[in-house]
Amino acid sequence: MLSEFRTFIAQGNVLDLTVGVIIGAAFGKITTSLVEDIIHPILDLILSGIDFSQLKVVLKEAVVTISEVGIRYGNLLDTFIQFLLIAWVVFMIVKVANRARLSGSLVARE
Repeated sequence: MLSEFRTFIAQGNVLDLTVGVIIGAAFGKITTSLVEDIIHPILDLILSGIDFSQLKVVLKEAVVTISEVGIRYGNLLDTFIQFLLIAWVVFMIVKVANRARLSGSLVARE
């Protein structure tokens, strides 16, 4: 069984998947940083500093001993906007990479 396990681990598919997951995690950090540290602040400046995470619908006001009951939809909205921005950045990176790969293959043929 140990020999079979060693063979399984040594197969290219498992190693390729491992490398893909590790590089994907690192790429995810780069993309998230680009969105959170560069694009999102510019968007906040354009929107005059609106903090979406604080948006909510209050169902019941807070009383002395009971806290407020509300639907806090702002955090969901902020997370959705970040998702769209990350998806857009990934799309643009893939588009540039595909264009570079295509132009590189054309140069190699000449």
